[in-house]
Amino acid sequence: MTKRHVSRRTLLKGIGSVTIGLPLLEEMILPPAGAAGAGVPVRAFNVFFGLGVPAPLQAEGFEGVLEPLKPLGDKLLIMRNVDQVRCDERGINAHYDGASAAFTAEPPDGEARAGGPSIEQVVRQAHYPQGLPSGMVPTLVAGTFFRRSRVGRYVHSYNLDGTVAALMQEKPRDVFDRVFGTIPTSGDDGDVRLSRLRRSVLDSVVEQYRYYTGARSPLGTASRTRVGEHLDRIREFEQRAYEMKERLPGAPPLPARSQLAHGGAADPGGQGIDITLDELTTEWRLMADLYALAIQLDRVRFGSLTFLAAGERLRITGDYEYGGRKIWTFDDAAQLNASGDKGCSHEWWHKFDEKKRNEQLRAHAHMKMREVAYFLTRLDDESSLESNGKTILENSMITVSTESGDGRHNNVQRELSGVFHAITGANGRFQTGRIMDVGAEGIDVYNTMLTAMNCPRQLGPEQREGQAVDAIRA
Repeated sequence: MTKRHVSRRTLLKGIGSVTIGLPLLEEMILPPAGAAGAGVPVRAFNVFFGLGVPAPLQAEGFEGVLEPLKPLGDKLLIMRNVDQVRCDERGINAHYDGASAAFTAEPPDGEARAGGPSIEQVVRQAHYPQGLPSGMVPTLVAGTFFRRSRVGRYVHSYNLDGTVAALMQEKPRDVFDRVFGTIPTSGDDGDVRLSRLRRSVLDSVVEQYRYYTGARSPLGTASRTRVGEHLDRIREFEQRAYEMKERLPGAPPLPARSQLAHGGAADPGGQGIDITLDELTTEWRLMADLYALAIQLDRVRFGSLTFLAAGERLRITGDYEYGGRKIWTFDDAAQLNASGDKGCSHEWWHKFDEKKRNEQLRAHAHMKMREVAYFLTRLDDESSLESNGKTILENSMITVSTESGDGRHNNVQRELSGVFHAITGANGRFQTGRIMDVGAEGIDVYNTMLTAMNCPRQLGPEQREGQAVDAIRA
């Protein structure tokens, strides 16, 4: 019997603005003989983490703080000796300049504007000049962060004119609504909020769900099961985001209600806040889960995700474990013997000395790599397999970077040399499975990446003579 084909862009649509994608099903995969549209879509995302990895620690490779990236090592190109010094125009604060340089290779143009576009937006404009397919989120910008004195600290997606590409979503429930939509409610504001906690976006797609899983479904048995599991998964994330009390049979227990500060309360005068490691990672991982799910459902193809802002100031407590072993016990204020901003983990970077052990900084950097790896791994599982046999992680251009590198906070320009970078293969366009000392400016690395992605536009001044970094290309 001939298998009936279902469009890859098929969506479950409900009342209001609810849009729920389907997972990749066998009925969506076209024969490899060259049917129209058989290729995987072009995607590009930026992943930013705050404060950076000092260059001497990068040199240790997977034996040091980069250890959590090792399981993904064959799918990443880790680039060392990437220089962003040209972005330090005024030499005022490397936290500002370095964060703005990440993915743009340009100095900031004020407190809420970059000096140019970010690389993923250049790719977006080149491949979708008329806009993305209907029903998609044009750009998704999200993150778990606290320091916010300048937008460039935490936003890492910029339009061609340097303006912010999308509103930052910093709460998991906001990400959920941005991706899947909202359900219409009635009554005053209090009733609306209460009704939203009681109702699910899935309530509006019940009939379509029954169609795809029923006797008249165009799907085979295996795909019908996947649709059911997929909607259960959305329901689980929705419950976690909204702290709903109702649970499906067999669903995992809900985490405790988030106590994290947002808005101005998250950055009280730059003095930092107290937070446990569990509080931080629980919220981040829900954010990462939702963002990854949005990509898997082809609701999002471009955007950025932030784990901790540039110059982040947190007083973290709690045991940190990795690979079944205890790495460190965080207690920043006590270990620094200080309060306020001087008791925050930020200070370990200012105290960095390559002749010393830097145990506290190492533990913090290792933890950040663990959480970045958590998100990347979500795009490299069975749910992320595509029609070419590769995962979304392998097919996308995902760039990981940060704000500082050399580690010498007493020298702003040196601080912007040796900035850590990693990229995925972008469907065979870039070398992977290597740690490479590229010894090049960030702008040349980025422009080489854009050339590999078939983008005619380049970053930086038109009169600047660039140097292609061909070693990073496959």
